[in-house]
Parts: sequence; structure tokens; C-alpha cells
Amino acid sequence: MTGTKLISGAEWWRTAVIYQIYPRSFADANGDGMGDLAGISSRLPQLKDLGIDAIWLSPFYTSPQRDAGYDVSDYCDVDPLFGTLDDFEVLQRTAHDLGIRVIVDIVPNHSSSDHGWFQAALAAGPGSEERARYTFRDGKGKVGELPPNNWESVFGGPAWTRTTDPDGTPGQWYLHLFDTSQPDFDWDSEWVREQFRAVLRFWLDRGVDGFRVDVAHGMIKAPGLPDYTPPAEGGSMGGAPATLEPGISAESPVTAPYWAQDGVHEIYRDWHKVLAEYPGDRVLAAEAWVDPLSKMAKWVRPDEMHQAFNFAYLETPWNAAKLKSVIDESIEAFGNVGAPSTWVLSNHDVVRHASRLALTGENLQGHGIGPKTVGLPNTAVGLRRARAASALMLSLPGSSYLYQGEELGLPEAVDLPDYAREDPTWFRTNGERYGRDGCRVPIPWEAASASFGFSTGAQSWLPQPIAWAGLARDQQNGVAGSTLELYKLALSLRREHSLASGTVEWLESLGSDVMAYRNGDVTIVANTGAASVQLPAGDVLLASEDLVGRTLPGDATAWLRAVTA
Repeated sequence: MTGTKLISGAEWWRTAVIYQIYPRSFADANGDGMGDLAGISSRLPQLKDLGIDAIWLSPFYTSPQRDAGYDVSDYCDVDPLFGTLDDFEVLQRTAHDLGIRVIVDIVPNHSSSDHGWFQAALAAGPGSEERARYTFRDGKGKVGELPPNNWESVFGGPAWTRTTDPDGTPGQWYLHLFDTSQPDFDWDSEWVREQFRAVLRFWLDRGVDGFRVDVAHGMIKAPGLPDYTPPAEGGSMGGAPATLEPGISAESPVTAPYWAQDGVHEIYRDWHKVLAEYPGDRVLAAEAWVDPLSKMAKWVRPDEMHQAFNFAYLETPWNAAKLKSVIDESIEAFGNVGAPSTWVLSNHDVVRHASRLALTGENLQGHGIGPKTVGLPNTAVGLRRARAASALMLSLPGSSYLYQGEELGLPEAVDLPDYAREDPTWFRTNGERYGRDGCRVPIPWEAASASFGFSTGAQSWLPQPIAWAGLARDQQNGVAGSTLELYKLALSLRREHSLASGTVEWLESLGSDVMAYRNGDVTIVANTGAASVQLPAGDVLLASEDLVGRTLPGDATAWLRAVTA
């Protein structure tokens, strides 16, 4: 199976398969147990062989690493943990030589509290120009002893921390929707906007092909910062409509006053113009947890961003009727603004879909998994459904994102020792929620090597499950029926049959648990139930599980060459 060719022509991102690399956990070249840019460069030929079109790199910027790099202290340099700017240049040149485009992360909602900008704000004091760059407010109560409002952090606990003035007395409070070490910018500041234009140009000048924008539905907060209590069933990153606290004058229902405010669109129209200054069709991809899909589509209107992750699809359980509904809704919502849907099943912030799709009961979406979680997934069931779900996703028109290791069928690493955990969620919830460490464990390359080939040293920054030896890339490469070979075949056929630029034409139902549709000259059948079904006519091109004759087993997907009249 040969590798990819660089997608040519305008708007390459409409049909691209983009592979997310979490630098800490992809490959370590210097043996310190932490992934680095040189390690990524060394493994890019395997990604070419997989058949992807672009890579997205999670943050590698200078950072104290209190939130694994999403707490940036210098947006225009590489953290020594990962290498140097020269290492980045080598990585990008290697990728481009292989026909792979490079997208980098940008974190505009907040910085690290170690950033010089925030340290200057602390030193300057209330009312200063420096403090206006971040969200500082006076407290409530007789002497400001209460936080400005009742907002809670995504990581658990209050979203406000009080400062201490130089004389030792309590001062103002600052907002941090995430960890206390991640103060939120105030995007009403033109100074902040200009700084981020400069950051974009810094990386565009170095040839990057685009940006994935972290918390792209944040940044702008509702005027007055009103109190808000999210619904118990809502996700911490937003997406669920609710109402403001009683007594607050506002239209109802509304979204959280710190998510999906209309003012963010002005920012992205501005960024769109910055990218348009550069040749080569650069891309902005939004991490925007917004419901409904028709509202999320606003992020990808023609003069704003180019892609938005389809989290509604990611969070849909393995159920034919629900999947069909979200596919139709996605294609319509994004199509109405002239954008492709962007399909995704896993990333560095969610339970890997090889585990999530086998969760039961209240845990179907995998939010808040912890030591007391009931109904943790069956590994075999999870892998079977993950293979079927991936085959389904890669047959859909639009762009697809893959998360490193999913092509190996990696499950969530739930049983990490407590001492090894690093995610702020674990600490801020006093051990009630595992957080995201389980999807960030370094991936296995060679079964017989130390740290399964992840590092030239013996250790990895998070311990790897012993069972992952059997999932290592060298144990699957060239092995018929392996998850790695399933992905290679799917990506090759996807390109050969132009599925990414096709359409979905639903076919007559083969049962309530089955989806069948035609995309160009390929018929796709996905069986989300337990009972086997007979496949329609057509030569089998791909099957996520072994077939018995023309019978598709449960939790399986098949692609067939469509029979024309």
C-alpha cells in the first residue's frame, strides 16, 4: 500500500484526512521519556504509508507544562522539552517533502500565568493597561472577599482566583475557565488582538498550512459576566443550551455566558483576512463545542473558519438511527454555509472511541469517568465497534480527523497508577475523575523494544499498558485483518473512489440496526446491532470483520462496489 500524494488545487482541506499528533506521546528521539519534534520527524514515513494528507500538532510551545502545553508562556518558540525552532523547521520540511501538510495548534483563550504578559498585569495593578489584557475583576462582598460570579472551571472548582497585592493584602480576582495557571485573556482589548495577529504571521511566515484553534467558542464573555449554573447533564466545554440564573434579564434559552458568544465571529473574520495574505490555501479549524449543528456551522461561514470539529458526531452512540440522524443534520448544516462536514471520533481530550463506544448506561459519552464509574467497557466489544465506526466515518463525504494510535485500535488506558497521573482534572476533582491521561499514553511502535519503541530510553512519561505490546505497529504492519491494515485500505479506497467529495444516498433499510447508503460507486453497510444481516449485491471492497459468505456480522461495516442498473 503506497503513501499519500499532496492534495493539489484549491481548498485541499475539504477532503483531507488529518492526523492529530500529541507531541508528548508520539515519538521520543532523545530518550528522556517525553515525545519531541525530532521523534515526530523520524516517524513521518509511517504516516505517509498510512495514507494521511496532513498532520495537526498539539502545542509544542514554551510552557511550564501544568496543562501539557495548553498553558503557553511563549507563543513564538519551541519548549526545550520538545526541541528547538530548528527542529520544527526540519519537521515541517520533512513533512512537506513527503506530501504531508502541517497544521499547528493555537491557544487564544488563555495563556500561562508564567507568560510575561500576565506577570506584567500582576505587577501593574488594577486599572492599568496591562491588566486590561486579561479578565481581572473586583470581588463581591464587603471587602471583595467573594468571587465576581459563580462560574466553575472546566477542570472543577471555582473559575476565579484572587491575587495578592505587593503589600500582602488581597487584591482583584482573575478568571480562568481552566486551571488556575491559565488566566483568560480579555478579547475586548485591541492589544490582545494585535498580538495574536503577530503570532499567526510568525508561524505562517515559517510555512505552516494552518491552525487548529483551541477553545474556538470561548474568548468572548457575555457583558457583565452574569452568574450561570450549567445543566447537570451538560458537557463542561459547552454545547448544551440552558438559562441564566433567576433574576438575570436575558433571552431564554441561552448558552453559557462564556461559550459561543457572537463576538467570536469578528475575531475569526479578522484571522481569515490574515491567512488570505499568504499563498497556498491556509486553513483555520475550530474546536467549538456548540449545539445545535446549525449554530456551530456559523464558525465555518465563507469569511470565517474553514473547518469545525463535528463533536455532535463524536458524541453519538453506536446506534444506527442516531448516527443516520446526525449525518443528515451535519451534511445539511455545513452544506448550508458552503462548508464540508469534518468527521472525528477521538482526540486528546476524550475517551478513545475503542473504549467509549462500549460504555454503558449513563457513561455513553465518556464524560467524567473515574474510580467509581460503573460499566467500564469490554475491550473486545470496544475494538470491534471502533473498527466498524472508523470504516463508517472514512466513507463519509468531507474531511476526517484521526487521533494518533486509533489506527492501532488503542483503547483508553484506564488503569494508570494514581502516582503517575498528571491531568489537572484528576487533582481539581480530588480523584473523582480520571481526566485525559488515559487517551494520552505514549503509543507503541515495536513490541520488543523498550517503551514499545516510543523512546530510545526505557521509560515513557505515562506508563504504557503491558497489553499494548500486541497492538504495536510492527505487530500489525502487513498483517491481514489488523486494525492498521484496515485503516490503510480504507484510506486508499477513500481516495480511489473519491468518497470525500461524494454524496450520501440512503438505501432501503436492512433493519432498524443497520445503515446502508451509496457514495458514488461504493455502497456502505454499517450494522450496529448484534444480529447478522445479508449484504446487498456488489463485490466486497472492505469489511471491518470477517464475513461468512455474504453475511455481515453485528458491530461491523462493509464497503461494496455498487451495482448499477
